[in-house]
Amino acid sequence: MSVQTPARTALITGGSRGIGLAVAGELLDRGMSVCITGRKQPGLDAAVDELAEGDRVLAVAGSTADPEHRARTVALAVERFGSLDILVNNAGINPTFGPLMATSLEVVTTAFHANVLAPLGWIQEAVTAWMGAHGGSVVNMGSIAGVRAQLGLGAYTASKAALLHMTRQLAFELAPEIRVNAVVPALVKTVFASALWEDNEANLLGHYPLGRLGTPRDVAKAIAFLAGDDASWITGEQLVVDGGLLVNDAVSEPAY
Repeated sequence: MSVQTPARTALITGGSRGIGLAVAGELLDRGMSVCITGRKQPGLDAAVDELAEGDRVLAVAGSTADPEHRARTVALAVERFGSLDILVNNAGINPTFGPLMATSLEVVTTAFHANVLAPLGWIQEAVTAWMGAHGGSVVNMGSIAGVRAQLGLGAYTASKAALLHMTRQLAFELAPEIRVNAVVPALVKTVFASALWEDNEANLLGHYPLGRLGTPRDVAKAIAFLAGDDASWITGEQLVVDGGLLVNDAVSEPAY
């Protein structure tokens, strides 16, 4: 395993649980300092206790869609650790279940604000504060839902598709100093996705050639790879982490 230099700092949005917390742990194991964000301070406090890395972890509560929170968090991370080398746009929402034609534009706008505009805002802040002058790596949290239609997830799928294209666009615009990539997971066993798997896991497994659903650690490992030096010649890419779901032509029902 390639070990990062201790001087590097990563900011992970939605880092209090699930995939974000797993990413924080993985990057800490690789020698980095991390800043994690989340909506609620108690959840962040519990995450800091679980990570158990003391002065290498900074937690800042706030809404990822709030520009003031984004600016404040980036500034605090640079002030505390002296750099901001990696940004992981993990936070996201699925505000509704249903087809796009039955979804209000207000709800669709909410999905796009959280899943597209907020990640762009984080990237703009990171570039302005540090990466523009020093370089860096951005990893966006995509989804299988962004590369194919999914029953009942219209607003979410559209927003994730936009995020994936934005990843390619920013990879083009920010090269060569800053790399921008995305991970594209299928169904991962998190609280966020619990409604999709808790009562239906046995039926879903048949759609996954590798015979299981994903774990936060599966995705965290992929993110750490894209963020680090082993991926130094990779940008604008979408790394699918799906247990083989997309190569299974027999899929007949939504798996995310």
